[in-house]
Amino acid sequence: MNQVSKKYDFNSVGIVEEDRSSKSTPDDSLTPFGIKTPLELGGLEKGIFKMSTSPALQVHDNFRNLLLTNHGERLGFYDFGASLEELTHELGSEDGDVKAINRIRTAVSKYMPYITLKTFEAYTDHKENEHVAKVKIRVVYTVPALGAPEKAMEITMFVTG
Repeated sequence: MNQVSKKYDFNSVGIVEEDRSSKSTPDDSLTPFGIKTPLELGGLEKGIFKMSTSPALQVHDNFRNLLLTNHGERLGFYDFGASLEELTHELGSEDGDVKAINRIRTAVSKYMPYITLKTFEAYTDHKENEHVAKVKIRVVYTVPALGAPEKAMEITMFVTG
């Protein structure tokens, strides 16, 4: 009784079509560019934290962090951020808006020079409470090197008084 066996090399065998479709979705195979903030757990197959999968998303996330950070809050980078929090009572006035625009321009030129700033808008929303106002800032920008369309970043700060 002779047994005939065949020896296969795993590298020479392809993937069957039905196995390929159940393995992953197109988003799973994208290269991560950076960690999304605020931090979220990524799951078993995606790594410990959720990641940005496109340069445009990562730039948007980094830009939001730059706008929301005040000087002295980033360890090792004492001047990182736009330091807008101390201007919340002045925003909406011409003087306050000019100060905010200059701070944003300075921070972007130092830490994110690949961003082109387009427009700035600040307005106050008193709808929910008469003692706490929401000051909203909207900055429209582009990233010419990425060829991405114009994007807008809107942040909300709360003012008491």
